[in-house]
Amino acid sequence: MSEERSPAEAGQEQAPAGIDIARPSVARVYDFMLGGKDNFASDRNVAEMALQIAPDAPQAARANREFLRRVVRHLAAEAGVRQFVDIGSGLPTQGNVHEIAQEVDPATRVVYVDNDPIVLVHGRALLARNDTTMVIQADIRRPEQIMDHPDLRRLIDFSQPVGLLLFGILHHLNDDEAPEGIAARLRDALPAGSFVAISHFHNPGDARPEVAAQAASAEKLFNENLGTGRWRTREEILAYFGDFELLDPGLVPLPEWRPGPADQATQGITYHTFAGGVARKPD
Repeated sequence: MSEERSPAEAGQEQAPAGIDIARPSVARVYDFMLGGKDNFASDRNVAEMALQIAPDAPQAARANREFLRRVVRHLAAEAGVRQFVDIGSGLPTQGNVHEIAQEVDPATRVVYVDNDPIVLVHGRALLARNDTTMVIQADIRRPEQIMDHPDLRRLIDFSQPVGLLLFGILHHLNDDEAPEGIAARLRDALPAGSFVAISHFHNPGDARPEVAAQAASAEKLFNENLGTGRWRTREEILAYFGDFELLDPGLVPLPEWRPGPADQATQGITYHTFAGGVARKPD
């Protein structure tokens, strides 16, 4: 977890130009949960409130990162994917997509997409000497602007399969923003043989009443403080895959998707409130 900071230190926090540190950021709250230091008092306040509801929330964040690593490694090493688009990538941390994929093939191309300007600042600093990876600032609510972005088009060849990564992003679209339609437009832009990987907050409903109540409390907290966050049903999440073919084991709690011996996420109340899966676009 991030180191403690005194009130005096918090009052002196500084950020790159154009970054509003008084307003909490989804990317920075997530960074805090992963033990990062690229966050501010407003982000830590939201994170601490979330921890009151779900003390194991850092485990959920860790499970999401481990899921990402397993997915990227599978797509690169087993499915032969050599280009990835990671929308809602968040702040750089250990085990970034390009690091995992380029271990398999250094020529693999990766485009990170996020609408938070601080992600752009940190991402570009990290990738200053990497010609096969870039970060662009764009909003998933405008999918065509992402897929038609000139920098993305310069790096990604849409005549070849693409790995589209939507980790922890669709649940930050409200219902009135038509997330299912946005997911469909992103899928439609992909060539045959491509893959889409999704992780999403999940409300298990009557199957797990205690977990469902925790999910509802977390959703209320997120919406009151971040203005976003939806814990959706299994059926709602499955709809984001459209007619793509789900890989085994389907849509499952994140630690259950092809777990590996190095995984460290443990089971707690958030275990059944974060689900993920991977699907392939038919030929």
